Amino acid sequence: MSLRQELRVIPKFVWAIAILVYVGILIGMITIAIPQFPDTANLPKAGMIALGLVAATIPAIYILLLGYVYGDAKRRGMRYVMWTLLAIFVPSALGFILYFIFRDPLPIFCPGCGASVKSTFVFCPRCAVTLRPTCPQCGNALEPSWAHCPHCGAASPSGKAVVPAASPAPRPL
Repeated sequence: MSLRQELRVIPKFVWAIAILVYVGILIGMITIAIPQFPDTANLPKAGMIALGLVAATIPAIYILLLGYVYGDAKRRGMRYVMWTLLAIFVPSALGFILYFIFRDPLPIFCPGCGASVKSTFVFCPRCAVTLRPTCPQCGNALEPSWAHCPHCGAASPSGKAVVPAASPAPRPL
């Protein structure tokens, strides 16, 4: 997925909040906060603006990242409120790291009914269409490229196998 598609996951209200926070902090830093510090009294106007930009960017990015966790967890069918609260309250960005480690894979769409289904499911829970090939002997899910079931050894119904190229026999010297 492209960055543009991933940014669309962030809800519009979060974008609005991030922009308002950015503008508010930037204006507050340039007009109120920076002139109050004695070390910044001799700072040129461009330096005040640069300092304000940096100070406003960090909380705006944090808000957008929270919005991404919210939207992405919702898209994946996870507990999006819980993950958002975890990202907010676990310090030092560990909540974000935990989310990205433990998030579920993106769901797939059932070819039969179009329902959103977890990618690990073998059958659609709505219409029972087979989503992944299964072993005829033990019923476990198989990958399309497997020639045999790794659980019981039965031949795959698709019969497809990735056969490694045979290396030539060594010649005697």
